[in-house]
Amino acid sequence: MSAPDKDYRLPNGGPRLAALPKVSLHDHLDGGLRPETIVDLAVEAGIDLPASEPEALRRWFVENADSGTLVDYLATFELTVAVMQTREQLTRVAHEFVLDLAADGVFHAEVRWAPEQHQRQGLTLDQAVEAVQAGFASAVRSLADDGYEISVGQILSALRQGERSLEIAQLAVRHRENGVLAFDIAGPEAGYPAADHRVAFDLLAREFMPVTVHAGEADGLDSIRGALIDGRALRLGHGVRIAEDIRVVASKGSTSTVEIGPIASWVRDREIPLELSPQSNLQTGAIAAWGTDLDDHPFDLLYQLGYGVTVNTDNRLMSDTSLCKELALLSQAFDYDLDDHETFQLNAAASCFLPLEDREALADRITAGFEGA
Repeated sequence: MSAPDKDYRLPNGGPRLAALPKVSLHDHLDGGLRPETIVDLAVEAGIDLPASEPEALRRWFVENADSGTLVDYLATFELTVAVMQTREQLTRVAHEFVLDLAADGVFHAEVRWAPEQHQRQGLTLDQAVEAVQAGFASAVRSLADDGYEISVGQILSALRQGERSLEIAQLAVRHRENGVLAFDIAGPEAGYPAADHRVAFDLLAREFMPVTVHAGEADGLDSIRGALIDGRALRLGHGVRIAEDIRVVASKGSTSTVEIGPIASWVRDREIPLELSPQSNLQTGAIAAWGTDLDDHPFDLLYQLGYGVTVNTDNRLMSDTSLCKELALLSQAFDYDLDDHETFQLNAAASCFLPLEDREALADRITAGFEGA
């Protein structure tokens, strides 16, 4: 994994990105393990690895995740999930995850994972959630002792292709006072619509539990429609293919005229945040309709049109990335300056699954951090 504290900077001698306050909304726990930790845990568990040296293992993940399809990309997670099956393993992974977030300059994170994937050695769903929360809490305390303030919450994901979404929704509600902020559905998108999980979404709506839904990544507008209507999603996980509902009808110089379709209009006008993950979107083929380079990503189109774009890593290990790296690459692709990056972080702060007062406090911290940059 790229070291989060690499010297990524804004162009033209701008500030170090690691020093800027950041919010992470779309970061998978099982996609952010340290290669060294995977090696340690695999040895303890007797699990064979494709490479026994951490750097070689890191390269293996990146090469195999860079597949062009979400299904192949997800196949790499079998290895990380395999070493996250005991209380001790989950707690260690969660603890290290928060330390890596802090090294990346993140001061609030909403970390998602699928508890149902972590029961192979007898953990109950509740025990799994408690183990992750213990890891988060111990890291937060350790960082506080060193003078770094960070808040971290869980988003519990149910698998789209599975049949346990109601159970996971109930789990999320049960632990809403123990670190769980929201519910999500993840996994193969095409062929597994949000409507399949309507009973779970109905429960969450009755309990006023926030929902984000993976949509508009490996499937198009129908998936986004389902997330909004069936899932009552308050945020869209990726959502990049909302750009399929935007048509450029005329261009003159640097100015373009666009027509925005009904789904894209709804998302923009209601300020539904987009949890965009640029490098991951390239790896999974989510932006194949527009091209194969980061310059082709519709991120800038969505930003210029006023969408609530946020910048995320998705999976730090598989994409060999950090939030600093994602921001640096976007700056290179679209010539973003400090004001643009402040907007991205304020968008993220406003989109957190937190009480209004807490979101306002995050925004104040972002503003102060950027003013001092």
